[in-house]
Amino acid sequence: MKAFVTGATGFVGSHVAELLEAMGAEVRVLTRKTSRSENLEMLKAERIVGDLRDFDSLKKGMAGCEVVFHVAADYRLWTRNPEEMYASNVEGTRSIIRAAQETGVRRVVYTSSVATMGFGYNGYIVNEATPVHAGMMIGHYKKSKFQAEQVALEMAQAGADVVIVNPSTPIGERDIKPTPTGQIVVDFLKKKFPAYVDTGLNLVDVRECAQGHINAMERGRSGERYILGGENLTLKQILDKLASISGLPSPKVKLPYAVALAAGAVDTVVTGYIRGKEPRANLDAVRMGRKKMYVSSAKAEADLGYKAGSANDGLRRAAEWFRAHGYA
Repeated sequence: MKAFVTGATGFVGSHVAELLEAMGAEVRVLTRKTSRSENLEMLKAERIVGDLRDFDSLKKGMAGCEVVFHVAADYRLWTRNPEEMYASNVEGTRSIIRAAQETGVRRVVYTSSVATMGFGYNGYIVNEATPVHAGMMIGHYKKSKFQAEQVALEMAQAGADVVIVNPSTPIGERDIKPTPTGQIVVDFLKKKFPAYVDTGLNLVDVRECAQGHINAMERGRSGERYILGGENLTLKQILDKLASISGLPSPKVKLPYAVALAAGAVDTVVTGYIRGKEPRANLDAVRMGRKKMYVSSAKAEADLGYKAGSANDGLRRAAEWFRAHGYA
């Protein structure tokens, strides 16, 4: 089998590509000229220089491939130029599926996100059938991923073979950016977590998440969404686990939402718009935090043979990797 992978220079994509090669697949990866390449060093994969916004490079990369794993995304909770995020996440997804159709690719596995799910403020566990609409999306990242998922669903309904996976919050090694969740680990290890807010996440071991992608390719139904989750945890529980792993103290002060919101507003204006840097605690992230993002992976477990496990090992490997690579 020959597979084309976008996002292999990043966190989840590098694990998907590694797993494909371990299965004996011939892997080809898309990389931009400006992309960091350390996550490709352990791969034998052929590299195609291109971009999600360069249709010809996508067709070149997919030529002769049987399957495509579209893992790449512009994953930031704040951006000064939102149009760039929509161009990559929405129009890039449309281009990937169209290029796959034109080059005879059998199946596309599209990596969406649980960010597209219908979370409320009650902390209920959601699944693929939970009602959702565009107005529930907070921030440009969630809005762009919701729109991209709608593109994938519409093209599947029109005949494209597209299976959608919705990872929760992956955790583990090789989070080079790091992602917003990886930044939580880094900040904790750097003793920059004096307080916490009342929020919750579902953490999934990145290795289990990558295996879920393979399962979706092999057993998923076109036009269906599959949540790839792990363990539902409050932020305080996550920090307590990191304390146990690292030996550092877990914060005991819970920050009121109003205080966090005010701090997020100031950080967004001062750090983001005045200094031109990504805010550490931006306003959209604080607003998202009011919703506990708890999910069920029951559909993926039933249809794909996916197994949702504990986040402990992923957190431990993440902490070890960040320390070993000088992040903390």
